Amino acid sequence: MVGKKKQDNLISRPPIVVVLGHVDHGKSSLLEAIKDFEITSKESGGITQHVGAYEVEHKRKKITFIDTPGHEAFSAIRARGAQVADVAILVVDSSDTVQPQTKEAINVVKKAEIPMIVVLNKIDKPTADQEKIKRELLKVDIIVESMGGKVPSIEVSAKTKQGIDELLELILLVAEMEGLKADIKVPAEGIIVESYMDCFRGPIATLIVQNGILKRKDIIGTSSALAKIKNLQDFQGKEIEQVYPSQPAVVLGFEKSPWVGEKFKTYVSIDEATANIKEEEEKKELPNTAFTLKDDQKVLNMILKVDVVGSLEAIVDVLKELPQEKIILRILKEEVGDINEADMKLAGICNGQIIGFRVKINPSVLQAMKKDKEKKVKIKTFDVIYNLIQEVRQMMEKTLEPEVSRQDIGKVKTLLVFWGEKNRQIVGGKIIEGEVRKGLKIEVLRDEKKVGEGKIVNLQRNKKDIEKLVKGDECGVLFEGNVKIQEKDILSFYTEERKKGEL
Repeated sequence: MVGKKKQDNLISRPPIVVVLGHVDHGKSSLLEAIKDFEITSKESGGITQHVGAYEVEHKRKKITFIDTPGHEAFSAIRARGAQVADVAILVVDSSDTVQPQTKEAINVVKKAEIPMIVVLNKIDKPTADQEKIKRELLKVDIIVESMGGKVPSIEVSAKTKQGIDELLELILLVAEMEGLKADIKVPAEGIIVESYMDCFRGPIATLIVQNGILKRKDIIGTSSALAKIKNLQDFQGKEIEQVYPSQPAVVLGFEKSPWVGEKFKTYVSIDEATANIKEEEEKKELPNTAFTLKDDQKVLNMILKVDVVGSLEAIVDVLKELPQEKIILRILKEEVGDINEADMKLAGICNGQIIGFRVKINPSVLQAMKKDKEKKVKIKTFDVIYNLIQEVRQMMEKTLEPEVSRQDIGKVKTLLVFWGEKNRQIVGGKIIEGEVRKGLKIEVLRDEKKVGEGKIVNLQRNKKDIEKLVKGDECGVLFEGNVKIQEKDILSFYTEERKKGEL
């Protein structure tokens, strides 16, 4: 009887679809074609930089799409996207090839164990070759139905909208076969798919409800943050009163930004939600942030400010992968929000650099920078992740001492000391090894020990200036350095080449 009652609580819910694929194979353009979503034009460099959730209606049936970034830095977000999704769309450019990121996306879908639809995009291009792409997919164990496999595929053009209707029908068919259900009588629960800090409205999170009905003024909490919902909006920013399973919504009212991928639950009171956060925090092990520096290691202190939590996690993960044998990259502060005075003060105290990703610099900080004539604190902002990572790498390399390689050229045994004044001397000697020429550096050896160093200002033979002399020649050397040369000293002539430090 109890089982039947629970069964009565279950309703059919719309499918949640995750869109995966290589960085420029047309994921965002596909969504744009489906519902005139102007995503690509709003994103820097034409790349979707963070996760968004969108809802469409086809033949009176709804579909929720999660658009995940294609850059390899966002593999963690892609994995989370696939975990909340019911169906995965793998977008492949018919005029290109199966790229490493395509293969990575396939692995994400396989781990999530959800059905996949292969979308062969850009069929309007003259160079499109769908059969070639299908053969390449065979090599990574993706066998489409036309090749005798079980994975449905469809040919589309996001540009001309050819095949879009058929794709939506295919998604609904796959979803129907999955028999997607949700319990609407339980307290609302679901997944955080994005969060960020709005300078006017505070922390904002995008979430998808999985069970129950989420309502305005509900109290929700994740393992890191809680909210008494002040406002609920759909993906287009329109205010709504409640959110049903599979529906994406924007929530205002979080006291701080929750982490992407966290599950949220509904609580009876703020105290109950707070107790859950405290309990979850106690379960977490404190990270060991201490590290030991080797003698030749340096540290680059950095403050990282990012627009949304999903991008913050992804960027930190990539930065941690940079080689740190020679220099430690220490991120003093990593958070969502615009660059403010507190960031500048911290950077000044710790001699750190401020890096921003798709954030603004507060006017008060810009004023302070104008007054700072020495420009002690450097601030750089970026819109594309590739450029940010490259800049941090270059900053680390600039902090390193240049690598110096020495080449020994020749040796002179000092026979006579003619004249000396301040840090200059004229000495006579015989070349016993290699050659000697103007401009070389000199190391002064006495009883086989280094006693000083300098450089050759002039070279003479028989009182005439000369460019170069070789082994066996006698010479006069005008030496400039930090030691008084004596008879029988050995002058070792050499060159040094400085190469910029590399990680």
